[in-house]
Amino acid sequence: MLRIVRPKEFSAMRARAKAKPTNPEIPGTVREILDDVKERGDAAVKEYEKKFDGVDLEGLEVTEDEITEALGLVGEEYTAMLQRAAENIRAFHSRQLREGFMFSPKDGVILGQRVIPLQRVGLYIPGGTASYPSSVLMNAIPAKIAGCPEVFMATPPEIRPEVIAAAHVAGVDRIYKMGGAQAVGAFAYGTESVPKVDKITGPGNAYVAEAKRQVFGLVDIDMIAGPSEILIIADRNNFAGHLAADMLAQAEHDVNATAILITNSRRFAQNVIAELEVQIEKLERHDIARASIDDNGIIIIVDNWGQAVDIANEIAPEHLELCVEDAFEWLVKIRNAGSVFLGRNSPEALGDYYAGPNHTLPTMGTARFSSPLSVDDFVKKSQYIYYGAWALRQASGDIEVFAHSEGLTGHERSISIRRE
Repeated sequence: MLRIVRPKEFSAMRARAKAKPTNPEIPGTVREILDDVKERGDAAVKEYEKKFDGVDLEGLEVTEDEITEALGLVGEEYTAMLQRAAENIRAFHSRQLREGFMFSPKDGVILGQRVIPLQRVGLYIPGGTASYPSSVLMNAIPAKIAGCPEVFMATPPEIRPEVIAAAHVAGVDRIYKMGGAQAVGAFAYGTESVPKVDKITGPGNAYVAEAKRQVFGLVDIDMIAGPSEILIIADRNNFAGHLAADMLAQAEHDVNATAILITNSRRFAQNVIAELEVQIEKLERHDIARASIDDNGIIIIVDNWGQAVDIANEIAPEHLELCVEDAFEWLVKIRNAGSVFLGRNSPEALGDYYAGPNHTLPTMGTARFSSPLSVDDFVKKSQYIYYGAWALRQASGDIEVFAHSEGLTGHERSISIRRE
C-alpha cells in the first residue's frame, strides 16, 4: 500500500536511500558477450539468441515476406492508428530541425557551422515481458526527420507483428532479430550481416544498459535508462480514480518503477489509495504493479504549493503531471522534468503513444542536466574557418602571444612563418 509522508520525512527517506546494488556479475558477463560478438560475428549472435531466447535463427534480418505478413496480421485499422500517431510525432519533431550558419565578422574571415545527419543509427526495442511499438515510432521518426540515411532496428526474435508494423510506418530500413547485449555488440562492432552503426538508442534491461555503457566511445549512445517514474502534483479538485489510474500506468511497467503523488489534502490522498486498491486487481500486470506500488509508491502531503514545486525540482522526474488550476503558470517554475503534462486531462499515457513529444526521457534524476530524445540526438555539428592572408596577418600577433604563453612554440611558428 502507498505510504503517506510529509516533506521532511520524504527528504530523510531520500537521504537514507541507496541505489539498489547492480548484480556484480553483469559487467563481466556483458564483456564476454561483446568480445565474442566482436570476434565471431553472426555465429555468436545466433548462439546467444538460442541460449537466451530459445530461438534457432537461419538469418538475423526480418524479410520482406515477414513484414508483409505482419502488416496483414495487425490489419488496416491498427496500421492507420500507427500512422495517425506517427503524424503527431512528426509534427512535433520536425520543429526541432536546426540549420547551420555562416557569417563574416570582418573582411577576409568566414566562419560557420554545418549540421550533418548521422549516417547510420541502430535502434534497440525491448521484448520480454512487454514489447513496445510506440518506442519504435519515438526512436525512428526523429532519426528519419534528422535525415539519417540508414535507420536499423534490433529487437528479440519473437517479434510481435505490431512492432514490425510500427517499423514499417516509421520508415525503418532494416530490422534484425536480436536482443540483449549481443544486439548492442552487433551494432557496435558490425557482423557479416549487421553493419556497424554510429549511434545506438533505445531502452533495455540491465544487460542492454551495461552493454551500451561499455561500447560508448566506440559508438555514441542516447542515455542509460533507469526504471520508469511519474510524479503527480494534484489538488483536491481532481477525481481520485483518475490519478490512481495514472500512478498504476507507471507501476505496471516494472517492479522498480516509481509513482509519487504530491497533494495538500490527506483526505484526497486516502481516496486515491482506496481507488488504487480497487483498480490494481483489474490490471493484467497486477503483480508487477503491486510490487512497484508497495515498494516505491509514496504520497507526500504538503503545507503549500511552493513545497510541491521544490520537491518536483529536487526529484527531477521522468514524467510530471500538473493536475492543478492554471497549470501553465506552474510550468515556468519547473526546472527539472523530462516531460510535463498540464491540466487534468493530459495523462502520461497520452505522451507515451500519441501526442507527439518523445517518450524516451531522462530518468533517475538526470532531467537535471539531460533532455528527451530528439532530432538533435541524430545529428552532429561540424564547424569551419576561413581566413584570408590579410586577415591572418591582422590576427597573427595575438595568436603568437597566446601560443607563446602556453609554451607551444610550434603553434607560434605555424603563424609567424606565414607572416614572414
